Parts: sequence; structure tokens; C-alpha cells
Amino acid sequence: MEAIMNFIQATGFYQIATGDWKVLIMLLISFVLLYLAIVKKFEPLLLLPIAFGMLITNLPGAEMYHEMLFAGGHVNWEIFGGQPITAEFLAHLKELGVSDAVLGTVQVGQTISVGLIDVLYLGVKLGIYPCLIFIGVGASTDFGPLIANPKTLLLGAAAQVGIFMTFVGCKLSTLFTNAQAASIGIIGGADGPTAIFVTSKLAPELLGPIAVAAYSYMALVPVIQPPIMRLLTTAEERKIVMRPLREVSKREKIIFPIMVTVFVALLVPSAGPLIACLMLGNLFKESGVVDRLNKTAQNELMNIVTIFLGISVGATATATTFLSLQTITIMFMGVVAFGFGTAGGVLLAKLMNLFLKEKINPLIGSAGVSAVPMAARVSQVEGQKANPANFLLMHAMGPNVAGVIGSAIAAGVLMALFG
Repeated sequence: MEAIMNFIQATGFYQIATGDWKVLIMLLISFVLLYLAIVKKFEPLLLLPIAFGMLITNLPGAEMYHEMLFAGGHVNWEIFGGQPITAEFLAHLKELGVSDAVLGTVQVGQTISVGLIDVLYLGVKLGIYPCLIFIGVGASTDFGPLIANPKTLLLGAAAQVGIFMTFVGCKLSTLFTNAQAASIGIIGGADGPTAIFVTSKLAPELLGPIAVAAYSYMALVPVIQPPIMRLLTTAEERKIVMRPLREVSKREKIIFPIMVTVFVALLVPSAGPLIACLMLGNLFKESGVVDRLNKTAQNELMNIVTIFLGISVGATATATTFLSLQTITIMFMGVVAFGFGTAGGVLLAKLMNLFLKEKINPLIGSAGVSAVPMAARVSQVEGQKANPANFLLMHAMGPNVAGVIGSAIAAGVLMALFG
């Protein structure tokens, strides 16, 4: 009879019945995200593994992810290696601001058996996965439209205003520290790997909600952007037809990633890892001499890292950290970030038109957020609604890829200021 009772008490059903009811809410949220990924096809490549990671981390008794191993924003290698938890260690974590809810999950003298997600999460915590994904992004990105029309670099930069406006908003809320506000602000760059990279460095305790917000709103770009674009432009501006872009030489495409890597790494050294990996992938593509590496970066590497990144990031969304006022605020500020980013690019394009002989269609400014190529497609769709003869896709790709570079630079600036 004792053996049967021990078995019953070890089941997840018993732990839910006698434990924290909040895990049921987290399981429900994971089901909703799975629905959005599978049925609605909202960024399924990342939202599906994130949702599944959220599901398994909130199943009582699964023991795949332990917040204590990463409490305080660091990898706690001592207990990672199986050392017993000491009173001094818990006191140190309390001084660092680790919540009582997390500290209450362990006891003095206890050892932690490392789970699968604990090992996978090291790739996030050490900044490996976002950089590897940037290699794949670079290998599938064509910087030709940006090189052909360098003015669009300014539109990509203007769209990053969403990052800094959101940072200010988070600080005014008084709910977040500088590092946390910077991590939330980077959502405005519409670049999931960059958001994860910055948050893992500055505010790892918010990684779950920030990742969910970043990828959820990236999937909603076709919903969020059009009303803002139409509000800030006139019908005549949306009808502007732009000349076809000049053809960019292979030499220019090879020199560009090398030049950008050197310049950005010297200007903002903390952005070096992201920019270097992005441009390395692009050099694989444009050089034409490493076709095998280019294909691997675009396919096998990208797919494997996406699986590991999604599951491990989703696993950080535990009930103790996700269900809070901070999370609700993060979800709200994510919309604000995207809104300001979209508006910044459109408004700068309108301002540039005051001085340019050859006018820019302001709709391409909205593509300055780095949701590649979704934001550029939104510009194309809105442009064709106003003028069926309008083909803005390649023009919009200029600010779109500039936004990728811009968000990485903005991330480097924030990490330099608050890291």
C-alpha cells in the first residue's frame, strides 16, 4: 500500500491537486500558443517549439528545467555540477533580488539533477543560439536593395525609434530596472534572436514573456502595421511609383558584409557577435565559393538551432515568473514598440521627400522594422491597394534588411549602457 501511495504522490496529477494552481493557467496559455502556431500559422517555426517548451516546463514532476540553476542572471556552475545548495548561496541569491517563489523551490543541502532543458538553455544563456541563427539569416538575405539605394539605411535606423520609446515608457512605469526596460524595448526591433540575445544578457528573468511577446507580435505585423501606415500617409503618397533599382555588382555584395562588420564592431563592440555572424552568413552566400556552407547555414544549421532555441526559451516561461503584472506590461509595451517603429520609418520617409527630387513612397519606411521579409511584403500589399501598378517589394527590402543591422546596433548600444 505504501508503494502505491508513493507512486500516486509522484504523479503530476497529485502535484497539481496539492500544489500551485497557476501551472494550469500556464498549460492553458501553451495550448493557445500551439493553436496560433498550428491553426493560424503565426510564426510557427518558432512559436510552436516555444509553446511546447512552455508546456513541458509547467508539467509538475517533469524536472526538465530548473530556474535555480540560472537564478541571479548567471549560470550557477556549482550546483549545475551537483554540489549541494548552501545557506550562503541562497542568501547571495536573495541579495541579487531573486524572488522568494524561486528560492522556495529548493532547500539547503538539496542537490539538483540537471534536466534536458537545463543543458539546452546554456546555448541561450551563453549567447550561442541567436548568433548561429544570425548566420542563417545572413545566408538567406540579399543586401542588394540596400546597396542600390543607400538612403533606405536611414529608414531602417528611424524604425529603431520604437526600441528607445518603449525603453522610456518602461522606465516611466517604474516596474522595471534599466536593464529590464532595455530588454523590453528591443522587442521594437521586430527581431526575435536579437531580443533573446539582449534579454539573456541583461534580464534573463524576463526571457519567457519577452520571447513570447516578440514572436507573437512579429507574426501580427500584417495586422499591426497597415492601420498605422494608412493613418500617417495620404492616398497620393501611397500611390507614388518608385524607379526600378540599379543592378548591384558581385564585387559590391562581397565588400559590403566585410565593411559593415569592421565598421559596426569598431563603433559598437558589444554588437560585434550578432553583426559578425549575420555578415559571415551573407558572405557565404555572396562569395559563391562555399556553396555547401551556404546551404547548411540556410537549412540544417538554421533548423536545428531554431528547435533548440524555441524549446529552451519557452521552458523559461514558468508560472512563478510569467504570471505577473510585469508580463502584462511587457505584452502591452510590445504593441507600443511595433507601433512606434512603424511610425518612425514612415515619418522619416515623408520628411526625406521634402528634400528629394525623386520621391520615396513612405510605405517602404514601415519595413524598417526587421521582420524580414514580412514587413516588406506588407509595404508591397498596401502599395498595390493604392496603385495596382505599384511594385514596392524590392524597394522595401532595403529598409527591411537595414532594420536587421539597425536592431543589432541598437542592441549593442543598450548592452554597452546597461550590461
